[in-house]
Amino acid sequence: MGKLLEFDITFANNKLVYNPGESISGTVKIKIGNLLHYKAVKVNCQGSCGVSNKLNEEDWAVEEQYFSSTLSVADKGSLARGDHSFPFQFLIPDTAPTSYEGPYGKITYRVRASIDTPRFSKDYKAQKSFYLLKPLNLNEVPDIEKPNSTTITKQFTYLLVKSGTLTLKAKTDQRGYIPGQVIKLSTEIHNKSSKRTDCVLASLIQKVTFKTKRVACDFRTIAEVEGVGVKGGKRAEWKEQIIVPPLPQSGLEGCTLISLDYFLKVSLKSPEVLVILPIHIGNIAFDPTIPRAPSQHPRPSGAPRMPPRPSPRRSTGPSASPSAPPAEESPGGAEGMAREAIPTKSHSQQDPFASPSARALTPGYLTAPTPPAGPQFSLSTGATIPFFFEGRAGPVPTPSPLVLPPDYSSQEYPHEPPPTYEESCSSTSRI
Repeated sequence: MGKLLEFDITFANNKLVYNPGESISGTVKIKIGNLLHYKAVKVNCQGSCGVSNKLNEEDWAVEEQYFSSTLSVADKGSLARGDHSFPFQFLIPDTAPTSYEGPYGKITYRVRASIDTPRFSKDYKAQKSFYLLKPLNLNEVPDIEKPNSTTITKQFTYLLVKSGTLTLKAKTDQRGYIPGQVIKLSTEIHNKSSKRTDCVLASLIQKVTFKTKRVACDFRTIAEVEGVGVKGGKRAEWKEQIIVPPLPQSGLEGCTLISLDYFLKVSLKSPEVLVILPIHIGNIAFDPTIPRAPSQHPRPSGAPRMPPRPSPRRSTGPSASPSAPPAEESPGGAEGMAREAIPTKSHSQQDPFASPSARALTPGYLTAPTPPAGPQFSLSTGATIPFFFEGRAGPVPTPSPLVLPPDYSSQEYPHEPPPTYEESCSSTSRI
C-alpha cells in the first residue's frame, strides 16, 4: 500500500474565508502505512499575485508577493505506522488584498505542507487554498449617498443636409451599492431634431485592469437594459433599475498589479452618444444614520480607485467647446413639451437571489429583492472568493455553483479603456 496513506491539511472550524489581520490555524494530518524517515515536516503560508499576457495562463509575466511564512513542525526523525497530526498557526498581514481570480491574473492564498525525506527518497507535498476578504464599507467612501449625474449634448448631421442636437442626461440615486440592492437609473433625452433616435441602452460594466509592461483592461457586461428610441422633436424620460448581482467589491486595495472598477454606460447608437457613471460595489451598505465625514476629506483607505484617465484620442470630426444643458425653450419648442415615458424593450440580467424575474425586472418594481438572512455567499464574476454582504454570522462555505452573468462583449483582449467620467462630462463632438 506504500508508506504514505494520507497527507492532508485542515483549517480550524473548516473556515475558508479570513480577514486581513486574522490568524489562520489548522492541522497537518499524516497517515503512514510503513515506517517513514524524514528530514523535516514543514508548513508554509503564502499570499501572492500573478498577471499574464495570455488568457488563462499561469506563466506569469509579473508577480508580487504579500507574505510567505514557513514553520517547521517536526525535525529529523521517523514517523511510525499510524496517524500523526501537527498543528500550525500563521498571522495574516492586515495589508494583504482581497482574493481574486480573473482571466489574466490571480490573487491567491494557500497553505502548503511538505515532508522532506532523505536523499533518493520521494518528497511529499500537500496544499490547500483559503480566501481573503477585505470588506469595503460604503459608509467610508465620500459622497457615496449623493446622486451620480452627468449630461452631454451632441450635434449631428443626417441625410447630408439636416442637422440636430441631442441632449442625454443620466442619473443614479446614489454612488454605491452592495449585492442585492437596486441601481435606480433615470435617463432623460431631448431630441431636438426631426429624426428618431436608436434604442437607448444602459449597461453595468465590470472593468479589470491588469498591469504588466503595459496596462490593459478586461471588460464584462454584467447586465443590460434597453429602452425604445425617442421620436424627433420629443423630450422623453426613461426610468429603470438594475439589480446588483454577487460581485467582488470595487478596488483591490493592497494590490499593485490588478485593479477593479464598475461603471454604468448609458448610450445611443444613432446618433452615437454615451455617458459614463462610475459606481462602487461594496460589502457593507450605506447607512444614512451614520454621520458623514466632510466630502473634502481625502479618500479613505479601502475606497476603490477610479479608472485612470486614458490618453487623448484623435477626433475624426470638428470639435466643440463643452456646453451646459440647454436652457429651457418656449412652450412651442421641444423643451417646453411634457416628458414622455420611454418603455423598456428588453432586459438581459440574471436574478442573483432566484426571485421571480418578472417581479425583479418590472420597471414599476423599485425596491430590492429581500436577500436571505445572514451572510450570503456566491462565487462571483471573475473571482474565487465567496463574497457576502453585511451580517454578524461567521462565513461558511457554500456548494453554490459558479455564477457568471452573460458576457455581451465581442472584443478581444486587450481593450482600450472607455472614456472617464470627467471626459464624458466635459467633451462634445460632431458626428
